[in-house]
Amino acid sequence: MKIREYLLNCREISRLCTQNGWPDNDTLEVEVLEQNDSEVIATVRFEEILMQGSGCEAGRVDCFGKLRLPLSTAGDVEGMEILIGSGERSLDD
Repeated sequence: MKIREYLLNCREISRLCTQNGWPDNDTLEVEVLEQNDSEVIATVRFEEILMQGSGCEAGRVDCFGKLRLPLSTAGDVEGMEILIGSGERSLDD
């Protein structure tokens, strides 16, 4: 099970971004909260890179999320479900 590697290569993690930037892979932190044979519950934190129209970095925003990561029978991560996240809106919004 290579959680960090999976998250570094999946597009879905960008849904946690709040300003239409993209995740800085060098700042990705993962903490496993729960784990069993079929899934992992983990939290993630990273900095979102914001760009100006000229292509220069305009700033950074801290982003976070709580994720459910289903596992295959071999123990590999098969997907990602955001349970709570900085870029996700609740039904009340």
